[in-house]
Amino acid sequence: MLHDSKAFSGFSVDDIEKAKAFYADTLGIDVGEENGMLRLKIAGGTPILVYPKSNHVPAEYTVLNFPVTDIEATARELAGRGVTFEHYNNEQDEAGIYRGQGPLIAWFKDPAGNVLSIIQE
Repeated sequence: MLHDSKAFSGFSVDDIEKAKAFYADTLGIDVGEENGMLRLKIAGGTPILVYPKSNHVPAEYTVLNFPVTDIEATARELAGRGVTFEHYNNEQDEAGIYRGQGPLIAWFKDPAGNVLSIIQE
């Protein structure tokens, strides 16, 4: 039934203008705005919907992962743009990059508290 549907993901924020500035200016993503919602235009062509919610509660999981080829350089660039990386355990270095089992990954939050990551390809 939904086999041919071009599904897309979405998540809420508590302030659309702060979210727009963060995703466009800080992360450098092409952001469209339509009917009071944002569409993040990412590589691959499938947009991500960001919608306002007055009783927004940040997700307790990673809502969006950004694959990168050089996580150290990307982490430095984002930190230079004011992004603060989360530290969840002792297996993360000073930059916030997790170096345990699995791929290299670093988590950070958007202004609404949603968890995002950069992850080494």
